[in-house]
Amino acid sequence: MLKGGVGPRLAISLAFGSSAAVMVLELVSLRLVAPYIGLTLETNTAVIGVALAAIATGAALGGIMADRVAPTVTLGPLLLLSGALVMLILPIVRWSGEAVRGGGQDLVFLVLAVALFAPAALLAAVTPMVTKLRLDSLAQTGTVVGRLSAYATVGGIVGTVLTGFLFVAHAPVSTIVLTLGGLLVAVGAFLTVVLRGARTAFKPVALALIGATLTVVAPRPCEVETAYHCARVVADPNREGGRTLYLDQLRHSYVDLNDPTYLEFGYAKNFVAAIDAKWRGDRALDVLHVGGGGMTMPRYLTATRPGSRHVVYEIDAAVVELDKTELGVRTGPELDIRVQDGRLGVRAEPADSRDLVIMDAFGGVSVPWHLTTRELIADVKRVLRPDGIYLINVIDHGPASFARAELRTLQAEFAQVAVIAAGDGSGGNFVLVASDRPLPAITVAAGMQVQDDLTQFVASAPVLTDDFAPVDQLLTPYAQ
Repeated sequence: MLKGGVGPRLAISLAFGSSAAVMVLELVSLRLVAPYIGLTLETNTAVIGVALAAIATGAALGGIMADRVAPTVTLGPLLLLSGALVMLILPIVRWSGEAVRGGGQDLVFLVLAVALFAPAALLAAVTPMVTKLRLDSLAQTGTVVGRLSAYATVGGIVGTVLTGFLFVAHAPVSTIVLTLGGLLVAVGAFLTVVLRGARTAFKPVALALIGATLTVVAPRPCEVETAYHCARVVADPNREGGRTLYLDQLRHSYVDLNDPTYLEFGYAKNFVAAIDAKWRGDRALDVLHVGGGGMTMPRYLTATRPGSRHVVYEIDAAVVELDKTELGVRTGPELDIRVQDGRLGVRAEPADSRDLVIMDAFGGVSVPWHLTTRELIADVKRVLRPDGIYLINVIDHGPASFARAELRTLQAEFAQVAVIAAGDGSGGNFVLVASDRPLPAITVAAGMQVQDDLTQFVASAPVLTDDFAPVDQLLTPYAQ
């Protein structure tokens, strides 16, 4: 028997599905803004905060509306409108992002916040409305409210798990958004027609069609949408074989397809300066790389130090595939690429097995926090041979609080630590060098300097540990 036009199974399905849709929308929104404002803990926190605010607002207003207007009148159009607004999120964010590419991060986030808040709030209003429809006496209030709240929570869990493990890994963001919006529109149109009549569904359906059309023609900042990044390879117009790998909004690697010894980025040149100072000539090395990107350093060292053997831990399988299809990477005895989190990879490496460990892994503009801690560094030290060196690329500006903390953390494990950085103190890429043996004199390019007396620079910076590693909070990601 239907109560107010909504039976128990339909009520459960609506509570479950609307909550799942909110979580899908929240996680996909993180992917939408990453190419324009990066992906840090603060970004994640802010998007989650917007979604929770929308859920709270929608639940409160949905309850009020359910008491004032029959939910049978509003439920269908509510889902219809939410689906239409979902379809508008992608084109709105992408056109805004492209308009201010290279700046205006606050504006892009504000646009996303508004675009996400509206449909998420509408979806959150569904559960109190169907709860109202299922109540017919005070005697069963607790049972009905508890049951529907439980199913709504389970829906949120399912939406989160499916998005994180399945949807993002196998479908472009645009497909996910269009599918979600289309499902909401279809369900909303069905309920509207059944409960109110066909005429009231026309305007939201028209808005949904507009949103779908705009989604199809919206700018696409990605060549490949991976499980972690928006990735693309861009040809250098000034160098025939030059290719730049972009992950989200950042240049992560530069390679010359015709000359593996060509290095474009200053930090890569500083890596080489430290390596050549330690091992002069063309001695072959056993190298562990945490973070692959475009495989610039494995290419370079293979070309300049024949016989070197490289193991690379790169967490993003799609980036590895892009390396193979567009950047000419070939695996073999000298280059073993393993798709795995770097922390787990280092843990699995034998002791005293590597001459050199290079940490060049980024999540947005920061090194992932679990790759910065003393515990990880102790594991790297275990993997290194007694005369080996550890090189880290970090990006920091302003007070460089993160770079200083990472240096302090290196000092807690290694006897010798130095940093190569811009001589004018402007920040940018810092190459950190650590070893248990005395470091040789490192010759760097003009404008760079090597600092090994770090007492004043490190000062009272904290040691980063698995228990305390506020990397995103310490970091100043952009020049001020």
